[in-house]
Amino acid sequence: MKVRRVFDVIAWSLTAYFAVRGLVRPEGNGSVLPVVAVLLYVALTAAALYVEPRGGARRTRERAGSVLPRWAAVIVVAGCAALPPVVMFYTPADQQQASHATWYLGAVGAVLTIVCARHRPIHAWVGIGVLAFVSSLRLGLVEALAAGLVGSAVWVAIAQLLMVFTDRAYRDTARLAELQQATSAWQASQDVRRQERRRRVQYALAVAGPVLSRVIAAEGVLTDEERTQARLAEGRLRDELRGARLLDDDVREAINASRLRGATVTVFDEGGLDDLDTEALDAVRHELAQTLRATDAARLIIRTAPDPRVAVTIVGRSAGGEGLTEEDDLLLWHEIVRPLTD
Repeated sequence: MKVRRVFDVIAWSLTAYFAVRGLVRPEGNGSVLPVVAVLLYVALTAAALYVEPRGGARRTRERAGSVLPRWAAVIVVAGCAALPPVVMFYTPADQQQASHATWYLGAVGAVLTIVCARHRPIHAWVGIGVLAFVSSLRLGLVEALAAGLVGSAVWVAIAQLLMVFTDRAYRDTARLAELQQATSAWQASQDVRRQERRRRVQYALAVAGPVLSRVIAAEGVLTDEERTQARLAEGRLRDELRGARLLDDDVREAINASRLRGATVTVFDEGGLDDLDTEALDAVRHELAQTLRATDAARLIIRTAPDPRVAVTIVGRSAGGEGLTEEDDLLLWHEIVRPLTD
């Protein structure tokens, strides 16, 4: 059985008890006023239990139904304030302190307990204050306390304590769920990173493995073509280890073409592309490949950084020589703008 159902059963059990106390009177049920008072009490209980928020920003599903709308809380407290005078009006003066005449003390306390449990403690305590004032005028403060006012106040106090503890447990549970989700997401990202690194290492070994085997077999004595292939294989291996998300087949081909014409290419991926999706990353790689094909710089440095505006910076320099300043040495400075993502 859900907690809300248990709460409803307890509330309606108390409602039935106080309703019977209000209807069963020694003089009989000749007057319609007791029925009116009991019906008012039942209506207040139903309103306190079942009125839900409407419109506006909703909380989570579990919390939204537990908060009594402010307008409903005001109406319920006003009804609770009107119930004691109605009961006192039709009760003879000599029976004001009888058990069948003071049922409203417990009844109003039960309704206000529901109001407090539905996160309106201020309204509930205002109702208790009004109940204490009205009943003290008619019965006297000591007699009202003895007839049930103390119990009503205690119920509201217990409801407020339970509300505080329940809210704290709810916040702790929600926080724990968020931490678990964050941990799961982090673990998943680490698994993806490990798989990506493993795939890149396998690719690099597949490229460099045959060349390394040839170097070992030839004891380092290589032809010019084999030396070129070894240099290219070394560059590819460095790219795969350092380049991370910068590389695809198009970029690899462009870098390889630059090295074949004698250029020195250095790739650094410092995490600037981690937040890009597949489509944005493809656009960055495509522009990078086009830029590499369009330059004849002898030294190329490709670098990513966590910049909010620039995704990749490409610097190209000449081979250097006497009389060249740093500005003369710079042949290419190209920044690939970070694509906009949703």
